[in-house]
Amino acid sequence: MPEGHTIHRLAAEHIQRFAGREVALSSPQGRFADAAALLDGAEMVGAEAHGKHLFLEFPGERWIHVHLGIAGVFRFGEFPAGGEPGPVVGVVRLRMVGDDGWADLRGPNTCEIVTLAQKNALHARLGPDPLRADADPDEAWQRISRSGKSIAELLMDQRVLAGVGNVYRAEALFRARLDPHREGRLVKRRVWDAIWADLVDLMAEGVRLNRIDTVRPEHTPEAMGREPRKDDHGGEVYVYRRTGMPCHVCTSKVRIEELAGRNLFWCPKCQPKARRRAAARVASPGSTEAPRSAATARRR
Repeated sequence: MPEGHTIHRLAAEHIQRFAGREVALSSPQGRFADAAALLDGAEMVGAEAHGKHLFLEFPGERWIHVHLGIAGVFRFGEFPAGGEPGPVVGVVRLRMVGDDGWADLRGPNTCEIVTLAQKNALHARLGPDPLRADADPDEAWQRISRSGKSIAELLMDQRVLAGVGNVYRAEALFRARLDPHREGRLVKRRVWDAIWADLVDLMAEGVRLNRIDTVRPEHTPEAMGREPRKDDHGGEVYVYRRTGMPCHVCTSKVRIEELAGRNLFWCPKCQPKARRRAAARVASPGSTEAPRSAATARRR
């Protein structure tokens, strides 16, 4: 499934190609035909992204809401003035045709027209998006700091944090040297602030380059004298899809496990479990405070 930076790139692409212009809308597949007919020939006002959701704005406070899901994809094409768009190839849910270009949407999880009220309700269900100017990281922190779920699970929960997928999850936790199994409520605020700032920078770079690169300058192939990574994901990473390979930092083998239905990648040495001290604190003479239990003492 595309991560948030891809959806923000799609929003920018739609603005560049169609914003401020009349757009012909159709549904060659037929499943979006009635909805497309309502907006056919209207001017596209703009586009925006929130997490993995794309919104294409049209007059009358109407938006086409798209969630690509696992199989969804947009394909763009151009044609000369007075020409025709390319032929429809495959099962196309939505075709958009402007003055000199077209876009085909195939296989989305969601493609629907929503009102302003429906759009606002969807935004309200999503966590802050590191790529949006209106994002408030404190909203995510409030949920993380009260949760007994692992930080790895929480970063993938779109209600907590919107737009972060498996790649950014694994890489942000590695760069923070944080055990992915650590409970959210045990993560320190300064650590969360550092993760958020890192995601803002990494995802913005993903928008710029259209690929996910997370390694620091000293760990690039050129700096380390190693072969570039070969993977359909592209980009240089520390742990994502590097199971059994040596960590670029410590040479330990990268591990994998299934967590909440998704593969989790991490380095056991660079992301160690927190040391636990079982000794209970003894209350001072005359104190009315009871000694902390061993379980409480272990919470750091």
